[in-house]
Amino acid sequence: MKRAEQESSDGAPAALAPTANIPATLPEHPPEQDFRFYDNRQKYLMFVNTCSEKWIVADRCARELDFIRPEQPAIRFFDAGVGDGTVLARVLRTMHRKFERYPFYVACKEISLEDVRLTLDKLPDRFLEHPEMVIAITNIAYAEAPWLTPANPEARKRLVWKEVALSGSTTAEFEQQIIDLQPFLAENWRTKVSEKTGSMLPETPAVLVLYRQDCQFLLDRVIPRQDEPRADFDLILASQPFRLRAKVEFKARRVLAPLARALRHGGRLLGIHSAGNDPGLEIVQKVWPGEDPFTTSRRQLIEATRDALGEEAKQFKFDPLPNAQALFRYEMHTLPDEIDSESASIGTSTLLAAWNAATYVAQIEDERLAEAMSNSTYLDATRAVLRKNGELWFNDESYLISRLR
Repeated sequence: MKRAEQESSDGAPAALAPTANIPATLPEHPPEQDFRFYDNRQKYLMFVNTCSEKWIVADRCARELDFIRPEQPAIRFFDAGVGDGTVLARVLRTMHRKFERYPFYVACKEISLEDVRLTLDKLPDRFLEHPEMVIAITNIAYAEAPWLTPANPEARKRLVWKEVALSGSTTAEFEQQIIDLQPFLAENWRTKVSEKTGSMLPETPAVLVLYRQDCQFLLDRVIPRQDEPRADFDLILASQPFRLRAKVEFKARRVLAPLARALRHGGRLLGIHSAGNDPGLEIVQKVWPGEDPFTTSRRQLIEATRDALGEEAKQFKFDPLPNAQALFRYEMHTLPDEIDSESASIGTSTLLAAWNAATYVAQIEDERLAEAMSNSTYLDATRAVLRKNGELWFNDESYLISRLR
């Protein structure tokens, strides 16, 4: 199918309309950013396992399921940056509870090989509980990922498309077939460093599609086809999809506007990013006075996305949400009385976890971290903030973009 130049006549996004006017050579990350913080595996995994953000984001996303109106042939959900799959697994559980016998089409974007492996590890039980499900994972850019098709003609020729129909009826059987995909992932989910931007890019555009073989007949209209790009999602989650310090115009033009175009009529895009003004930022500012990466508000993002959509903006509703609905917090897990007791000594492992979480959320570069950790000042700063607040928490904010019915 040829890439459409404009929207189809019924107003729904045509196959690759969002990428039609974007140069294929435009980098996914702005040139001025030569460091992609989320690529640091150790910091990411420590943050995920010591803080509750994934739980809270999944709960916030699940609330949007009350507002979608599914249409044939499936409920369509896109996770714009699936990470280790924790949020996805939790959302899928809620989707099953609310729509037990509905077919699901779930697409995810993730460039990290390790994150794809962690995500796949969480899927066997999802296929057991909800057999009527198709999962598609891709490593291509945000502007193209909902359609599972690169905009660049040369990249389209190199696209590796693998479809796996899982046989059997137990999690053990599904798990083994997913484990058997490791050589395919190792070969096709490699990344390289862009000479222009320093950011990580996929060496090979790839798509992996999974579903149960015994449901193939039922899911025939749900399974994506390589030559028939389609988005039309009921719900899109864009949680922390870009670097905080990236320009607001870049965030809107290269991430949020294309994702909005991937919504079907009545579809909802839930955006979430770090908001600061919390003890985590206190720790950072004790070490780097005046440091504040949380400079783009949800209202600025929404207005920039409206501008990026141009005339198409009339098809959408942009809702920054009132503070009571938009703002939420999550905490770092600690032992009982480890912090709030004056007599208790805060363990070094807790201090290191708190420091890691604070600097991870603030996206502090490795070079500055190494310099700050050359003496014990950073531990003293972390201890002081934990003592003052009795716990460590972080603020996120959310917003909604929905396509009018």
